[in-house]
Amino acid sequence: MSAWGLLRLRQQLENGLPLTPRPFQTLAERSGLTEEQVVHAVRQWQQEGLIKRMGLVVRHRTLGYTANAMVVWDVPDQRVSQLGAKLAEARCVTLCYQRPRRLPDWPYNLFCMIHGTSRGTVQDQLQQLIDTHGLADVPHAVLFSHKAYLQRGGRYASRS
Repeated sequence: MSAWGLLRLRQQLENGLPLTPRPFQTLAERSGLTEEQVVHAVRQWQQEGLIKRMGLVVRHRTLGYTANAMVVWDVPDQRVSQLGAKLAEARCVTLCYQRPRRLPDWPYNLFCMIHGTSRGTVQDQLQQLIDTHGLADVPHAVLFSHKAYLQRGGRYASRS
């Protein structure tokens, strides 16, 4: 495989997988590689940790989900993994992860994102999570977004 072909492939991957029946074949054609070379390179980059994961970037506002809230929780450390796993299974939670607290100003260590078509819908979903998982006494804050920032995948190659 040529170094230039691999660089072109990395640049193509920054734009995401093409929406074609055979995205790796399309990437191969755009990069001057074979489909097999593309598959091999992607697997190798995953094994090396250059590509940590491949997933979708969903532009939720375009789909009508304009009320988006990050719910931050102050969960006892011994409970955070178990509760995080339960919240992540909820249909209304689109992502859930643990972060370290930043005391004294930021006591929250569990974050979950809820997207909805209205603030009322999001608040109803949050209340259902609280009721289902017995979280009435767990301190939390609801942070609604006011702006949609650029969403994009990883960057793998220099443009200079």
